[in-house]
Amino acid sequence: PHHNYSFDIQMTECTNFMTYATEGKGSEVLNEYLECACDGNMSCSTCHIVLDEETYSKLDPPCEAELDMLDLAYEPTDTSRLGCQIVMTREIDGMIITIPAGVNNLWG
Repeated sequence: PHHNYSFDIQMTECTNFMTYATEGKGSEVLNEYLECACDGNMSCSTCHIVLDEETYSKLDPPCEAELDMLDLAYEPTDTSRLGCQIVMTREIDGMIITIPAGVNNLWG
């Protein structure tokens, strides 16, 4: 993870993490670490994040297209997801997200 930095974010329901990271109040910090090169079209892995196990278990499993992109991500883990596919709900309020130390941008 980058710098071992921890902070709270305030996402509204139905907003995906990638949108928050690029357009929300946290974009000043998160834009530095999440490139989001494909703008949420699930055709890159530059919004790759790692979720805590509890949050990961509350979500539907990733679809085949997301798994294909995660195969290209920088050091994916068992709880890796694409930020563009994580939509905020009350059930996952309090989730812990780790941003990987690197990114594989096959677009650039």
